[in-house]
Amino acid sequence: MQDGEVEFRVGLVIPLQGPAGIFAPSCEAVAELAAKEVNDRGGLQGRKVTIEVLDGGRPGDDVARTVADRLRGHGLDAVTGWHISAVRNRISPVVRDRIPYVYTSLYEGGERTPGVFCTGETPQIQIAPALAWLRDHFGIRSWCLVGDDYIWPRRSAAAARAYCRDLDLELRREIYVPYGTDDFRAPVRKAIASGAQAVLMLLVGQDAVLFNREFARAGGHDRMARFSPLMEENMLLASGAGSTENLYVAAAYFSSLATAGAMDLMGSYVARYGADAPPLNAMAESCYEGLVALEAIFQRAHSPEIPDLMASAHDVGFDGPRGPMCMRDSQFDQQVYIASADGYDFDILDTLTTLDA
Repeated sequence: MQDGEVEFRVGLVIPLQGPAGIFAPSCEAVAELAAKEVNDRGGLQGRKVTIEVLDGGRPGDDVARTVADRLRGHGLDAVTGWHISAVRNRISPVVRDRIPYVYTSLYEGGERTPGVFCTGETPQIQIAPALAWLRDHFGIRSWCLVGDDYIWPRRSAAAARAYCRDLDLELRREIYVPYGTDDFRAPVRKAIASGAQAVLMLLVGQDAVLFNREFARAGGHDRMARFSPLMEENMLLASGAGSTENLYVAAAYFSSLATAGAMDLMGSYVARYGADAPPLNAMAESCYEGLVALEAIFQRAHSPEIPDLMASAHDVGFDGPRGPMCMRDSQFDQQVYIASADGYDFDILDTLTTLDA
């Protein structure tokens, strides 16, 4: 690549505010690292990748307007990043058939917008096998669900209901709170009063942190287990070691994961940012996968046109920090692990096996 050439501009949509803002420093740092690595390999379409951070913590309509403004000025060639599904649902129609959009968050599944590629976990490979694993290993058969009130928790809850029926489990109660709740006393009381053996947490970022603190204060951790598909190292630190006892998490990446790709990423991250950098975590690592996925898709395609990118994506696969990643119907298959919270880190207990559809 030569100085003065046209850059390949990637909009990195990550939450800089709100409950999920806790992830932002790690996400931005890892994305810059991924861009450097992609550029060292020749960039995208022979162009140097540059990152523009867009605040995905604002209301979805505001984020979509920002993306639309950038597109009108030919200021974006692709979009990626970790943000909630409510934001994705506003961005997708804006970029449809125009530029590729690699959505990196775990989500409820079902995204079919042309040009949108999803790298995150879905309930089928994450929640369903975790419920089965916790039943088989700890005898957990009754659940209370506590979730933020928006699309990902609501649709994941609908999936969880079906999984509970299939697995002969009981979902005793569902409790929803506004996204950004700051008082979890009532939800915790209701969860404990449900008499369930465990809580299925569908809470994001700071909401989950505050729930964990209140749950421990009320003695819930002595009575019930907790399981979350969205819990990472920053959230453990913010919750405090005393608030994460008997907490289990399913994810495709933990900073303690020992795949070759995960260890390479950790080494590169520490070498670039130092030992005091924001903790490497699943949300940040997903932003790394987003840039690498873009690279893999463009390497297969004959042109940057959306139909060509989609046709070529069926053959895309690569080994990343999570291990082998393989694209099917614009969604990456991947290995998911179950771990227990251990102070400020995760102890990976097992790999999960996806249940038959």
